[in-house]
Amino acid sequence: MRILIKGHQYEDEIYELSMTDKELKEVCLCGETTRVQFKREFTTQKEMAKEMIAFANTHGGTILFGVEDKTGSLIGITYEQLQYTSRELGNTAQEHVRPTIYIETEVVKADEKHFLVCSIAEGRNKPYKNLQGEIWVKQGADKRRITENAEILALFQSSGMYRPEEDTIKGTSMADLEMVYLKDYFKTVYNRNMEDFGQPVESMLRSLGILAANGNVTRAGMMFFGKNPAEHERSFMVKAVAFDGTTIGDTSYIDSRDISGTIPWMFRESMTFLKSVLRHQQQGQNFNKVGILEISEVVLEELLQNAFVHIDLLHAAAIRLLVFTDRVEIINPGCLFGGLQVEDIKLGVSRQRNPLMATLASKTMIYRGLGSGIIRVMKEGVKVEFVNEESANQFKTIIWRTTQKSGKKFLKEGKEFLKGNESTTQKSGKKFLKEDKEFRKEFLKAKEIIHSMILAKPETTTGDMATKIGVSDRQVRKYIKKLIDLGFLKREGGRKHGHWIVTDKDC
Repeated sequence: MRILIKGHQYEDEIYELSMTDKELKEVCLCGETTRVQFKREFTTQKEMAKEMIAFANTHGGTILFGVEDKTGSLIGITYEQLQYTSRELGNTAQEHVRPTIYIETEVVKADEKHFLVCSIAEGRNKPYKNLQGEIWVKQGADKRRITENAEILALFQSSGMYRPEEDTIKGTSMADLEMVYLKDYFKTVYNRNMEDFGQPVESMLRSLGILAANGNVTRAGMMFFGKNPAEHERSFMVKAVAFDGTTIGDTSYIDSRDISGTIPWMFRESMTFLKSVLRHQQQGQNFNKVGILEISEVVLEELLQNAFVHIDLLHAAAIRLLVFTDRVEIINPGCLFGGLQVEDIKLGVSRQRNPLMATLASKTMIYRGLGSGIIRVMKEGVKVEFVNEESANQFKTIIWRTTQKSGKKFLKEGKEFLKGNESTTQKSGKKFLKEDKEFRKEFLKAKEIIHSMILAKPETTTGDMATKIGVSDRQVRKYIKKLIDLGFLKREGGRKHGHWIVTDKDC
């Protein structure tokens, strides 16, 4: 039994608590909610089945008999009513609900009156339905019947009977997968080449959940190893915007990007975006060294990866990455899964919405899973807020920036962001900030071109880059220096016979 008035549920461990007369009165004063329903008396099995189904399909709940529906007044019920109601509730749960649910009842005495408390736990075999095949869920203090396929599938998903990540993409095959990514995966995970296993590639990919039995690519497989994931998952992208203000309504922004591709690629590009728009602080480093990012990279990495892995594929939408002057917001489609609350995830409790994607992320990224990410975030000492918005089906993380400075102070402490540029000591704080934003915009555009040129031709020269970007050789060298300092790029060999390498670090 789970009494939802003050009980807590962690993983599969349920704490049983009986309701006192004081608690009963407090609940009645607060009125009906998503988890509490008042009934003056038992009506019919058919009607009570709908209430039970709604609770079992949502987060569980408690029905109090002997309480006036509209006012919460304590009416009480007689001994005969107690016996009748308890018996009829048991028959209803067994005969009018499919699959059968199990309830707990107890009697509470308050003000010399008796009340029957019926507790229905959140079900593990959703969706529950009545004999007419109707599926009910709670909506606020009321209930509603659902008929939309997506909502019904979501109930199957919550019970583990359906996983959207394993859906196949019709018309696709192994030819739609990027073989380079797959080879890297096998080399990284197994320290062996794909060919060394002595098995057909298709068979190995089916075992990994990347290909289905019919040869189609799964959604998870496409999002991690696809040549062009955006062609099949059009809404799955990152919309990243850095605003020059504190509200989303600000018309002035520093940078805006739509990031698409495989999940590892989007993760790395999102980190690159954040590093380009957040400040780097000098904290005792050498004058010519890159400053420390104002928000811990550990925090950003963990929260970004969580957004990718826990996305709700039944309601696909873009992940929003919003940078304001006072905070960073990561908004993920899909509220907390499996009935988890914010307090649970802070304790490390985790329930995987997409276990296959979590497994692939743990092999291709720095994702660790098992609920440890949020704990690591909390240990970093950054001010972070978690907002679980069930009505909007989204989860928002707010990371507060603690380095807001006036232009003058930022000029003094943060001028090294533009290393190699002319001295800023003669500029006003306002002018410096303006030029800083302009450089960031130019740097991001140049970074994309340099990155693609090097991938296509590692021995490309700075002169080639300057021509392609449309800037001077001197300016390209500034971009290159910045990329090297940030760990995105390195040079092997001499000036004449060497070549560039795009590193794996957040490139």
